[in-house]
Amino acid sequence: MVLLGVLFHVIGGFSAGSFYAPCKRISKWSWESYWLALGVFAWIIIPFAMAIFLVPEFFDVLTASPSKALRVAFLFGVLWGIGNVTFGLSVRYLGMSLGYSITLGSCAAFGTLIPPIIDGSIVSIVNSASGQITIGCILLCLVGIGICGK
Repeated sequence: MVLLGVLFHVIGGFSAGSFYAPCKRISKWSWESYWLALGVFAWIIIPFAMAIFLVPEFFDVLTASPSKALRVAFLFGVLWGIGNVTFGLSVRYLGMSLGYSITLGSCAAFGTLIPPIIDGSIVSIVNSASGQITIGCILLCLVGIGICGK
């Protein structure tokens, strides 16, 4: 089972590192056309096909799900899509190195900070030793983003 997890990470890492590579092959396409084609396949067709293939009675699961859960999942899916488009624009205009470092570094930093701020546990985190180390690492991440930006 551990090897299967490692294999999935290898596939995911390869996919994440190479998703933008086909853009070089279709240089005559506008960025928007490429991103639309990528989005239709990567975010709609393939996930839907995999869900049908891997989830037994997929449509029964959807119809049995609470409508509020489906609406919230749809909302966050739309927000995730907006984030992907803006990420794609950052990679297009900043390049892969700078686009990735700024975007993913910021996501890591703010993704770590925002949940405890929202649920009100940030004060207890800051007052603990492990929380202070975490905050220090977030600051280090932000400094790294600044250095990459410079």
